[in-house]
Amino acid sequence: MFYRWCFFLLGVLAWPPLAFSKVVRVEIDSRQSVLAGKTFGSSGSYEVLRGRLYFSFDPANNRNAQIVDLQRAPRNSTGQVEAWTTFVALKPKSPNKGRGVALVEVSNRGTKFSPLYFNRAASPNLDPDNPNAFGDALLLRLGLTVIWIGWQFDVPDQADLLRLHLPSARKVDNSPITGLVRSDWTVDWPVTSLSLAHRNHRAYPVANPMDIANVLTVRDGREAPRQTISRDRWAFARSKDGRRVPDTTHIVLDGGFRAGKIYELVYRVKDPAIVGLGLAAIRDVISYAKFDKTSLFPAKLGLAAGVSQTGRFLRHFLYQGFNTDEQGRRAYDGLMVITAGAGRGSFNHRFAQPSRDAHRYSTFFYPTDLFPFTGATQFDPLQGTRDGLLAHLDAANHAPKIFYINTGYEYWGRAASLIHTTVDGKADITPLPHERIYHLASAQHYVGGFPLRSDRVGNAPVYRGNPLDFSGNYRALLVRLLEWVKDRKAPPSSKYPSISDATLVQPRNVTFPNIPGVVFPKTIHVAYRADYEPRWSQGIAHVQPPRLGPAFPSLVAQVDNLGNERGGVRNVELTVPLATYTPWNLRGGHLGNPMELSDFVGTTIPLPLTEAEGTALGDPRPAIETLYPNRQAYLMQVRGELDDLIRSGFFLADDFDYALRRSAYNWDWVHDLDR
Repeated sequence: MFYRWCFFLLGVLAWPPLAFSKVVRVEIDSRQSVLAGKTFGSSGSYEVLRGRLYFSFDPANNRNAQIVDLQRAPRNSTGQVEAWTTFVALKPKSPNKGRGVALVEVSNRGTKFSPLYFNRAASPNLDPDNPNAFGDALLLRLGLTVIWIGWQFDVPDQADLLRLHLPSARKVDNSPITGLVRSDWTVDWPVTSLSLAHRNHRAYPVANPMDIANVLTVRDGREAPRQTISRDRWAFARSKDGRRVPDTTHIVLDGGFRAGKIYELVYRVKDPAIVGLGLAAIRDVISYAKFDKTSLFPAKLGLAAGVSQTGRFLRHFLYQGFNTDEQGRRAYDGLMVITAGAGRGSFNHRFAQPSRDAHRYSTFFYPTDLFPFTGATQFDPLQGTRDGLLAHLDAANHAPKIFYINTGYEYWGRAASLIHTTVDGKADITPLPHERIYHLASAQHYVGGFPLRSDRVGNAPVYRGNPLDFSGNYRALLVRLLEWVKDRKAPPSSKYPSISDATLVQPRNVTFPNIPGVVFPKTIHVAYRADYEPRWSQGIAHVQPPRLGPAFPSLVAQVDNLGNERGGVRNVELTVPLATYTPWNLRGGHLGNPMELSDFVGTTIPLPLTEAEGTALGDPRPAIETLYPNRQAYLMQVRGELDDLIRSGFFLADDFDYALRRSAYNWDWVHDLDR
């Protein structure tokens, strides 16, 4: 018996080890101590690693079946598909001193937002010798390991951006795969040439400039009729020193592109990248951290955070079932989905352009705002489809704990109400037990600076841009998510406007005050039942542009007597007000459709300082002098409201002094304005 066991053990040891992750190789370019070995509480000292991760993906694994064109990718000698990415990791030098939790930031367009959002850092670059690169070091004091990898193949050509290097798909006979891609532009100023790329990203070059499938159109508005521009009037080229230079990633037009118009190009391309591997890479990097004993950044639990584009990415990640890895294990234990609204995106289809989104008045009708929207499964009778964002989980226990965090802008500009209403917009949908939904009332898409004199719109004291500061909410909610995942401590209940208490309404039913110089929007971003068929179910957008069916209703938060949003998390700017803060802004000043919504930004309308000023302006809102006898009284009220936010879990005690200083600056800013 003894010898039999010896032979058994020898056989086990001789057998190739099971792969615990699909990260097959790690190359380190640099390993640097943070701030010369400074310690961060019980977490000890930290280091920054930079290098490359090499992935291997199994096309035969059922959990990779949803990756479009993976079966058409080139394979290595073992039948695997390979890709590699750049990475950065911020980790405790001694894993035993850390929290045992890795936070994977899904990098927005190759950049890093966590140092800015969570550490209040002055720079996202993680310079290990610069204290400003780590701010107040909240992430380090929490003992988190933070990981950044490239997941997007087409980020701009800048050396400091994280990029995923992908193979391209080919036909069985190794001939190229072709298809149609679409680019569009809202032209606000006359230009001579246009890049086929979005936001300086890498574009798909045209396969054949003379292909009759290449069609350029122009129109006057979002849904206005398209007019085809004669092929002899435009070319694939760019302008250089007054002459045309052939270029497969730019177009030029006789007479140039006119301000106030929307141009759209559909053109044929070839060699699609396997874009869906970006979803698999985000899945597999946390599996490497959690399950591979050789991991350079080990963890027991995994969180992921995404903002805007990458918040949508995480919703897509959930919808397509990527939270189960190739070995059938749960990938992430918690997700922080920031400012994604109801969107997903172009993250896993043939010739996908991950940078493209779909706003009210730019980048129109890309596959971003598509049913389903809620975690709970719903039925859409107009499409005859029953589906849910979490309907495709491999197992019930693979659902992570999820925070969906949206500002007021996402309700106006990203159809956010759909994540908690029925498809007809007539009733509320309760979040699932492992979901929380938080609405940051009256905020624009990002925390803005205080508007400048040049931001004033017209003669009234109305300013483009919204400085409502919700950065403290993000920091507090990260801590709440960590507590929920690590310590099983329940976070604050969901807080968002609802139909049942009349805080969520049709835009036409918003009781916005009649403030001089302010025009209330008559448009809102909506999600359409868009038709990319007949091969969209296979991840091929055959119809370009898509045929648009009926829209889903978008609802918004009701407002108080000042015009500030009710429902959701109301920060001190709303509970101790000096202004009306709207999450929307109109395109006034542009030639094309000035009554449409601007992307991302809101509006600030300071309250009148005195009753006499309010009467002279015809402003129905109360004057500041009637609300607070002086600056000190105002700041005393701010203190009380900050205490309430801290008690409710939406603010950290660490941020009290920061918020008080900003409120003091807000008072001074309002009183120093030219009126």
